Amino acid sequence: MARSHDMDNILKVNNIEVVYNKAVQVLRGLSLVVPRGAIVALLGSNGAGKSTVLKSVSGLLDLEDGEVTSGEITFKDRSVTMASPETLVHRGLFHMMEGRHVFEDLTVEENLIAATYACPGKKVTRNAFDLVYTYFPRLKACANRLAGYLSGGEQQMLAIGRALVAEPDLIMLDEPSLGLAPLLVEEIFEIIVRINREQETSMLLVEQNAALALAVSSYGYIMENGKVVIDGKADSLTENDDVQEFYLGATGEDGKHKSYKEIKHYKRRKRWLS
Repeated sequence: MARSHDMDNILKVNNIEVVYNKAVQVLRGLSLVVPRGAIVALLGSNGAGKSTVLKSVSGLLDLEDGEVTSGEITFKDRSVTMASPETLVHRGLFHMMEGRHVFEDLTVEENLIAATYACPGKKVTRNAFDLVYTYFPRLKACANRLAGYLSGGEQQMLAIGRALVAEPDLIMLDEPSLGLAPLLVEEIFEIIVRINREQETSMLLVEQNAALALAVSSYGYIMENGKVVIDGKADSLTENDDVQEFYLGATGEDGKHKSYKEIKHYKRRKRWLS
């Protein structure tokens, strides 16, 4: 259902199907693209398959006994459907997984140094560390503290900082706002937008906060049951009645919030699929 963009696409996911344990189909013919230099939002309810999309792209499905059974994934014009996570990192793709995943027993600086090991043969200079500290001054102030003692927000900053050290062309972020206070979320998203604009880093953003995700993105895809059910420019999705009802907290004529759970099948809603 993905529509073509006029811009050059750094990532193309073409009609992929994903099966876990050789039995459970999670993605059913999913397609999307990320234009170079853009932020693209991938939205949907819990269990829609959003994280599976990211794991399919970054080569992490094997760890959970999952596999891409059909379709193709292309990164920087090269097929990477069967590529290993290490190969993808070397080529410039960084997957920031849900839950931050920092090394709690290492200091902030040591966490950043560890990120350089993902880039063998690539000279990582002090400038890369200084860039992280420029975006996240709070991390510089606690560079010698153990990451396990950082706040949730600081750990999220560190996770993004580790991605920056690797100087990626594409960062995939899985729920960067999860468990954070609203003011921290706003701060982190402002920095994400700055990184995108100033470093020209492409981003694929999975986020439960649909309003925030669409506010920082140029394009969005909404998933249900392993498929894209609607996609379009971020501003047009924000104005879409169904997106407002199900994802942006709009109220109906009765003044009550609508939930996608009230509708058994999206296929029955003609205007949703039109």
